[in-house]
Amino acid sequence: MITDSFDDKSEAKINPIINKSAYELDACILIFSDVIERSVLGNYECEKIGEVRDSADIRSIYKIDYKGKKIGFFKTFVGAPSCVRSIERSFSQIKTKRLILFGGAGCLDKRITHGKVMVPTEAYRDEGTSYHYAAASDYIKIDNHGIVADYMKENNIPFIEGKTWTTDAFFRETLNNFGRRKKDGCISVEMECSAVQALCNFRKLELYAFFTSGDLLDGDKWNQRHVDGDLIGTQHDYTHFDIAIGLANYVCEH
Repeated sequence: MITDSFDDKSEAKINPIINKSAYELDACILIFSDVIERSVLGNYECEKIGEVRDSADIRSIYKIDYKGKKIGFFKTFVGAPSCVRSIERSFSQIKTKRLILFGGAGCLDKRITHGKVMVPTEAYRDEGTSYHYAAASDYIKIDNHGIVADYMKENNIPFIEGKTWTTDAFFRETLNNFGRRKKDGCISVEMECSAVQALCNFRKLELYAFFTSGDLLDGDKWNQRHVDGDLIGTQHDYTHFDIAIGLANYVCEH
């Protein structure tokens, strides 16, 4: 069974390339949106320092000099397997201990306003990747959520904390599963968080995560909660990169 897949007693057949001479960064931000990538390239002074190669695409890794820190970012792939694979492959190009993960997430509570920052405290492991990086459990703790919350408080950024539901199956978020996860205290649903935390635990990295409250599942019907072309409060909300780079600087200093 997949819940028996974690094996820390033998070596992997294929291992990521760890380049000890790779470009060293104080932190690296993982984004998912091409809109945000274009916005960052247009509004920050960015230097390309590497590439993450996948069978279907090549993603550039950039570096920003920010308040004396070397902050990297790259557009990763959607979904736990592809996102984790891109992080592993990035270590042939960069060295860092701190990862900032942010992006849009579905909202499971209609009381949470569209566009609000959500800080995950635990992630329900409804995906397969994490079971190869951590022993089986229903939830995995998001270790540094308290630090992320402190940053939001100190910078007067409205936010809410709660559990998140990480799933591989976007089109199988059924009514019954939604009900179970909401009853557990989940406030968001997304596709990467539990797996990235499991990877970070396994590779001894630090993860700092937050989400943008986007579409709403808590209703009779799915509610997209925005009109086409309106980016604020969606997964393409470029203003939240400013939060991410500020958080990156904050965790480097703390």
